[in-house]
Amino acid sequence: MSTTLAEKVWADHLVRKGSDGAPDLLYIDLMLMHEVTSPQAFEGLRLAGRKPRHVDQLIATEDHNTPTVDIDRPNPDETSALQLTTLERNCKEFGVRLHPLGDADQGVVHAFAPMLGLTQPGMTIVCGDSHTSTHGAFGALAFGIGTSEVEHVMATQTLSLKPFKTMAVNIEGELPQGVTAKDIILAIIAKIGTGGGQGYVIEYRGAAIEKLSMDARMTICNMSIEAGARAGMIAPDEVTFEYLKGRPHAPEGEMWDKAVAYWKTLRTDDDAVFDKEVTLDVADLEPYVTWGTNPGQGAPIGANVPEPESIADETARNAAERAIEYMGLKPGTPIKDIAVDTVFIGSCTNGRLEDLRVAASIMKGHHKADSIHRVLVVPASSRVRLQAEKEGLDRIFKDFGAEWRNAGCSMCLGMNPDKMVAHERSISTSNRNFEGRQGKGSRTHLASPAVAAATAIRGTISSPADL
Repeated sequence: MSTTLAEKVWADHLVRKGSDGAPDLLYIDLMLMHEVTSPQAFEGLRLAGRKPRHVDQLIATEDHNTPTVDIDRPNPDETSALQLTTLERNCKEFGVRLHPLGDADQGVVHAFAPMLGLTQPGMTIVCGDSHTSTHGAFGALAFGIGTSEVEHVMATQTLSLKPFKTMAVNIEGELPQGVTAKDIILAIIAKIGTGGGQGYVIEYRGAAIEKLSMDARMTICNMSIEAGARAGMIAPDEVTFEYLKGRPHAPEGEMWDKAVAYWKTLRTDDDAVFDKEVTLDVADLEPYVTWGTNPGQGAPIGANVPEPESIADETARNAAERAIEYMGLKPGTPIKDIAVDTVFIGSCTNGRLEDLRVAASIMKGHHKADSIHRVLVVPASSRVRLQAEKEGLDRIFKDFGAEWRNAGCSMCLGMNPDKMVAHERSISTSNRNFEGRQGKGSRTHLASPAVAAATAIRGTISSPADL
């Protein structure tokens, strides 16, 4: 029977097939951990007198609560400091490998693992974090899980799940100059809605996807969850293999050859049938920016803030009215006329080396607009930071007037010192623009690093073509 990529990986990890409506039992190859969702899981093991089943298949880092400046000083936030010290204590007690703040391999959980070669095609990967879908860019089946499930994986290295439905998102056409992976995924979410992928594993396919770098593919898969999907995947190819070769945890020698031979089988069969298919032609795609309070409320940068009365669906119309009010916008305003206070370039969506190179190439020779209060550039991992400094990108950012920070989740979410204040407006390369996401009362517009950099120069939402 012909099968999809997701179904192949599922079948390869099936420990027990469920019967009479019961879920399947899947083997989990790798679990990533951080300070926010792990304390209860460790405590559950402790109370039950259990040890991790395969401690070598668990790895942790510090990212959500970490400060991105003065990392050698005491954490100014007591709650954050407690979560970090708790993770350190738990990892030491249970023997879990940890990359703490200050470690050369520390970083956002979905950025450090690929760089180490821990993320590989055909794996099942879980983490107590919704953006685990990032790792699907390698052809892995990767998804976020809850705290009780984290404990279950630690104890058994398995997980009970009912099979997901499958969706193909076909990306066709030649990507225009200045349009990026972030624009593709924002356009997809605007097209199918934030619930359009609910219950599905999305496989991104097509000529436009095949031409993307691994950094760009990770951006696409990262935001699958924002369309409601359980996971996003891209079939591994030569781009994938080239990225992985030589990384610390990648196979070597004869094992590399065997691994690649297996990885090449991880493709959807030509006559396999998806439960749902969506097609997007990117030939005329513009940079996308969100105007509302969920990632599906986005539009081409040349468009206007929508007029709610023109929206036929009552639920969508009411949501637009609420979002526009919260965002402090006026219906019909050109998106390019919206002035921002803060620019954030970073996160597990767009804090990788390629993202920083794009931003630096646009900022070079310019200085931030006087109206911009602050520009934060935060690498997604310490390895990215070290390489960026080796290439001199940090000097470009500093000369521009930006703050060059240490690795961490930073202003993606209001769980660390990098918060925004009420009514402060940002252009952000992160993944969520919910009410208060970057700080209580904050207003967030999601965009690509290219749009964020151009906006920092002009002061209003802009694309590089506007410079």
